[in-house]
Amino acid sequence: MYLSELPYYMLRCLILTIIIECLIAFILKYRKKDLLNIAIINIITNPIVSSMPVYFNIKFGILGRDICLFVLELLVLIIEGFLFQKYLKKKRINSYLLSIILNTSSYSIGVLIDFIGV
Repeated sequence: MYLSELPYYMLRCLILTIIIECLIAFILKYRKKDLLNIAIINIITNPIVSSMPVYFNIKFGILGRDICLFVLELLVLIIEGFLFQKYLKKKRINSYLLSIILNTSSYSIGVLIDFIGV
């Protein structure tokens, strides 16, 4: 990927993440205000997770990218879990478990989408 493609890539990642995570949260019976908060939280966390690994890949190669991605995903699980606990009205499940479910879903589906080339 070229750096000139990064804004498009970041926007694509953000939109897909919001769609996937809000759909999963909706299936888990979260509703309007909580879905909006999930989207807003992703607007805060997703750009860093989608852009930093690209930089690390360019600077340090695939191993650097993978290490960066792993660390960032762990941080996002913790940060989003905290933010879900603070801002979601419905506490249907533990906020950190919700963070794990949503992030694992969006990451896995994103990898699948990249693999099949959509």
